[in-house]
Amino acid sequence: MADQIQKIVTGLVDLTDVTGVWAVADGRVAQGDAAFAADLGIALARTYGTGGHVWQYRSVFDHLLRLLATTAGPENVTQALRLVSSAEVAGRKLDRYTASLLASSHEAADLAAAFTGRASEELRACLVHELVLRGVFVGEVPGIAGWATSPRWSHHPLGWLPLTLSCVEESADLPSYSIRGSSHSMPYGPSESRELAVNAGARVPTAQETTARAAASAMGAAVANWAEESNGRIEARVFDLAEPLDPESVPTALLTLGLECLRGAGKKTAVSVAVRPPAQAWRVLFAAASTGGAYNSGSYGAYGRLAAWQSLAALAGSPEGAGAAEVEAHVLDCVWHGFDADTKWYEQVAWDIGLAALSPGRRRLAVLAATDTD
Repeated sequence: MADQIQKIVTGLVDLTDVTGVWAVADGRVAQGDAAFAADLGIALARTYGTGGHVWQYRSVFDHLLRLLATTAGPENVTQALRLVSSAEVAGRKLDRYTASLLASSHEAADLAAAFTGRASEELRACLVHELVLRGVFVGEVPGIAGWATSPRWSHHPLGWLPLTLSCVEESADLPSYSIRGSSHSMPYGPSESRELAVNAGARVPTAQETTARAAASAMGAAVANWAEESNGRIEARVFDLAEPLDPESVPTALLTLGLECLRGAGKKTAVSVAVRPPAQAWRVLFAAASTGGAYNSGSYGAYGRLAAWQSLAALAGSPEGAGAAEVEAHVLDCVWHGFDADTKWYEQVAWDIGLAALSPGRRRLAVLAATDTD
């Protein structure tokens, strides 16, 4: 086996097609030799791991990881964990990706190996919430429950998240993985909810912008990856209203705030505003954070869940340092709208978001818009 692995490693950069290497690994794993795939991946990483420009390495390594992480069986889980835990490749981004792959393809009982064997604390934390997103009660799974409910990782950023899904999170769009690739839904664009007409004669109270840099950053947490890693742009703003605003007047109010995303919207430019349930707002933000924009793959499920809640919390005006239950209560008390407009600001390709949250007192309106293109 060592000779075959060395031959593959040595000749890899001369290949113009790596599907033959894929086939060798596929065959060995099908025969029950998952260790071969892990050994090959580690050997390749030792030689090419710092050379991200070697496309053959990137392609084969990803195939090996997907092969092990999406093929059923506890030994495949063990070898996938061994592969990503090797010193040559270990890293937070890979941990997030691996956790998403594993949770999508294996029974929770088989994944307990990550909490008793070789796995980083980061991978474990991500795996916990990837499972939660898939409806697993991690506090009841032997081998996982002890770690998941321990206070030892309460300092971790993901420790803020609850270990069960809230009613707001019941419609998460999760990716489907296979050895050859993945797919996921894109819940962007106009809402299916009842569309509200923009009433030019509606009375809209005076609005004063109060956007703070920290608030804008928090509201945009779920779509930050679009701007940082793709071609996206974001508009996140907060307005205090002189008098309470009727929810029915939100469509009209949005056109009076001087939003860049709605510049030119009105009589000659189509604009759509609709009431959305909080769950729909979370679903859109989660998809943006977890799966990314046009040219990136996002933060995957665990950190996508956290970013979605960070955006919701800021849009809803939750107090800084509020716990998950308090944030959820604030989110449920807001009136949420989704909007879409045929303006030059929006790319009108596939990645367009418009959300507005009217606070319970009806005196604060927070707006988040984002767009991206390939």
